[in-house]
Amino acid sequence: MATRRKLEGQTKAQMEARSRVMKALAHPTRLFIVDQLSRGERCVCELTDGIGADVSTVSKHLSVLKGAGIVLDDKRGVQVFYRLRVPCILNFFGCVEAVLEEVGRESASAVKAS
Repeated sequence: MATRRKLEGQTKAQMEARSRVMKALAHPTRLFIVDQLSRGERCVCELTDGIGADVSTVSKHLSVLKGAGIVLDDKRGVQVFYRLRVPCILNFFGCVEAVLEEVGRESASAVKAS
């Protein structure tokens, strides 16, 4: 018989913290930013060029990522540079890709079977 646990106390706090990180990553632009930062630190100007959005939009996305603890910033003169706090966040993306590949295989199998 499986043990049932309630979502309370430390477990609830941990799930809420995980949820904040997941929500911060749940936007294509922020995923692009994390991908770019996986290659090394970037200034806001480099990210705006790559995204094709204005500075205020990119800054808002960076603020969400920073608030979730995903990125760190470093102000140098008038420029702000961003980098990943922990590169292991990229391991998560590997897992996501594995899920997508598996779902794709299952969908292809279902189409062939029908």
